[in-house]
Amino acid sequence: MGLISFFSTRRFAPTLWPTLGMAAFVALTVSLGNWQRHRAVEKQALATAFDVAAKQEPVELTGDERDPAALIYRPVRANGRYDSARQVLIDNRVHAGRPGFQVVTPLCFAPGRKCVLVDRGWVGQGSRRSDLPIAPPPEGAVTVTGRATLPPRRYLEFGSGSPTGPLWQNLDIERIAAATSLDLSPIVIEQANPVVPDDGLNRDWAPPEFGIDRHLSYMLQWYSFAAIAIVLWLTLNWRQRDGGASINR
Repeated sequence: MGLISFFSTRRFAPTLWPTLGMAAFVALTVSLGNWQRHRAVEKQALATAFDVAAKQEPVELTGDERDPAALIYRPVRANGRYDSARQVLIDNRVHAGRPGFQVVTPLCFAPGRKCVLVDRGWVGQGSRRSDLPIAPPPEGAVTVTGRATLPPRRYLEFGSGSPTGPLWQNLDIERIAAATSLDLSPIVIEQANPVVPDDGLNRDWAPPEFGIDRHLSYMLQWYSFAAIAIVLWLTLNWRQRDGGASINR
């Protein structure tokens, strides 16, 4: 009887502007939800590509790779000599709760030829911040194995201008190339263990964070906002019938 009484005394009478506002809001939130869903699908494809690439055989780098982007996440191997004079330390890198640096050294395939940056690992900060760690690379010809990666293109940096010394806030291949006058490959090698002789650097590389769950969470939030708007619109647009008509009238 409750529903019969409700429908007999009320009518559904939405007005124009609230209806248009609801429709615009729903269209916006559904669009944003769809965008997050597409991003989640793209990130899932990247995660799948990472899993597939990690299982492949190492690619031998020569410095003449025509499509370096195709190497991302793949195991790679490179032969050359480290350019210790142009080694840089990437500041504010934390491992196990301790501040430190990533040690990045150019590996040159041959004199005057292209080089590739090798992230040789993490080293802890000393008792005084001004005392930079000493982590020289091996001398002579070496073979480096690891994973090909790309550093983030967007980052936060304090101050202005490029660093003039070995301490850098971020790993930016183009800026390092400009500062060192080296012809650098557009990828970075995250060096893998074991390294002989042991250099004491930590190479506990975490897998990339693709943020799939974050996109799915945002997707559900936007779809929920759209659903709430529709429910509120349906609920608030039932109005009392003129004269309080009843079913028995």
